[in-house]
Amino acid sequence: MADEVVEQVAEPAVDQEVLRQQWVKTQFQKANRFLAEKGVIPNKVFADDSRYLAPYLAIWKMDSKQPTKQTFWVMSGDLPSDYVDVKVAKTARDALRHFSMMWQLKAENLHKSGATRDATQLKFANLLVSRAESLYKMHEDEKLWS
Repeated sequence: MADEVVEQVAEPAVDQEVLRQQWVKTQFQKANRFLAEKGVIPNKVFADDSRYLAPYLAIWKMDSKQPTKQTFWVMSGDLPSDYVDVKVAKTARDALRHFSMMWQLKAENLHKSGATRDATQLKFANLLVSRAESLYKMHEDEKLWS
């Protein structure tokens, strides 16, 4: 009977880890597909520099293939996928702050340009602001980075 209890307790932890690994794999595929759509062919992932905050976001440090070899921070998850040159941020944490500020500016520009008169653009601007605020909170949360 004691063995049954151990198996029941251990099983959910294993399931959670499997789900986490599947989520990371899905986000990796999403990031690769996003870059490819932008004309960037990924070559290498720097796993030690990348961070995964399942199920919210994954931020990847990735190299692109020749002839325009560059390194990028690529973000995917429960937010719009995006990427920036690695030169704008030394760490994944700094990249989150950069994306947060960049998205706030994009949303402001959409409002100023009048694009948000269109319901789809207004919804997108509001999504950018919401996710930018969440990214900034994650950037500030020491527990996530210790």
